[in-house]
Amino acid sequence: MPTLEEPKNVLKKSGNISAQKRAGAYYTPPLVAVSLVGWVVRSVRERLLDPSCGDGRFISAHRNSVGIEQNPVAAQQAMERAPWALVHEGDFFSWAEQTRERFEAAGGNPPFIRYQTFNGAVRERALALCSKVGVNFNGLASSWAPFLVVAASLLKPRGRMGFVVPAEIGHAPYSAPLLEFLASRFETVHIIAYRKKLFPDLSEDCWLLYADGYGGSTNHFRFTALETFEHSAEPPKHFTEVSLREWRHVWGCRLRPFVLPTEHLQAYAEVVSDLRTRRIRELARVGIGYVTGDNDFFHLRPSEAKRWRIPAAFLRPTVRKAEFLSGKSLSYETVKKWQQIDEKVLLLTIPKHLRNLPKSIEAYLDSEGGHRARTSFKCSTREPWYSVPDVKTPHFFMSYMSGERANLVRNDAACTCTNSVHAVVFHEPQNAVPISRAWSHPFVQLSCELEGHPLGGGMLKLEPSEAGNIAIPPAVVLRNVSKVAVSEAVCKMRAWRHHDRDSQAVQ
Repeated sequence: MPTLEEPKNVLKKSGNISAQKRAGAYYTPPLVAVSLVGWVVRSVRERLLDPSCGDGRFISAHRNSVGIEQNPVAAQQAMERAPWALVHEGDFFSWAEQTRERFEAAGGNPPFIRYQTFNGAVRERALALCSKVGVNFNGLASSWAPFLVVAASLLKPRGRMGFVVPAEIGHAPYSAPLLEFLASRFETVHIIAYRKKLFPDLSEDCWLLYADGYGGSTNHFRFTALETFEHSAEPPKHFTEVSLREWRHVWGCRLRPFVLPTEHLQAYAEVVSDLRTRRIRELARVGIGYVTGDNDFFHLRPSEAKRWRIPAAFLRPTVRKAEFLSGKSLSYETVKKWQQIDEKVLLLTIPKHLRNLPKSIEAYLDSEGGHRARTSFKCSTREPWYSVPDVKTPHFFMSYMSGERANLVRNDAACTCTNSVHAVVFHEPQNAVPISRAWSHPFVQLSCELEGHPLGGGMLKLEPSEAGNIAIPPAVVLRNVSKVAVSEAVCKMRAWRHHDRDSQAVQ
């Protein structure tokens, strides 16, 4: 092994927090960088590539290194920190298109820039390079995934790589093509998850990825779940082997469930595989509510509706936030209380094909707020601009983002809902019975945790497709489920998403 020099953590981060977030520039804790370089570099003669070297924390840990960095200030810092290294200032993907050099090792902490800002020529070039090696990412892919694919393509046979990666590698749909690629190109693919944050100041969790034996392939992933990071000279020796078949067909291309002990996952899989267990999508359609384009204009307080003389036929009571939902049902009495305290809970609904509008509505549309609203993107791209689409009356509401648990609330008040809440419409009315009966059982709460994914601040997020995957076993199956064991699993999953009440068992 080469002598590894621990980077000196003396350089300040450049720019403010928002600039850092836009650039995905959060520098790696020194011991993490040292560990990863130690995992992938086997001798002083081997050449190390860092495709986004930042201030040089990885390339300073090995004296035969090449770094690429597009930020000129950070590139200069990298040169000062690792004067022996070759540092290229510029875009990694442009450099990768031109270079003929190949490396024994690659490592680093690629920028985590979400798809909304990872765009333009750089994104097109990155995705084109990925496509050349058979990886086709969807439009939601963040920047770090193409960085890994292209860095891997620059390795020599038997090469290795070790990277800091977002915990999204364990659940995001766009990470599946990356993991498929890694399994088809490396003999070993090892993901190491940490419950305690590698970057305490970030809402995002980060894990580590180690891959060895470029040019080979594997039929399984190695997965290790650890409480906290500790410096080590090699990847963890204890791991769970997850076959690609199980990853694809049992867990929907997700590795995050494997933070749970194997026995918990096996028990869960047995219940889900029971032919009597249904998924919510088999019983109901789950989708987000309407999008107005200007919530302040289209949502009125009862006092505002009265002042503008808006006819009641054009107003619908609505659930605007998941916080509005509590208990098992939403009643007319609750909605009446909202109106009594003058909450902004009345949606202006104007039929698309209605031509002769009441004078009071015409006056409201012609108000200052109406002129502002019609210039918003959503309003300006629909005809007519004032007719909000997808206004429905679901049978139930489900929380889109949740704290302790996802709520399922019966819509007894015939309300509609915004896109911050899921609208659940059953294929058959009787389908509501098994879901209502099973929802409070800890097994269903565990299914919410396993099918959903964590969001910053300890929140659980359920996309419509994830909500549709929630398992609903019948009572006869649930009788054989240990509530104590499942409650422990729920608490563990909540602890991994950093929920404040993760130590409390589900009742």
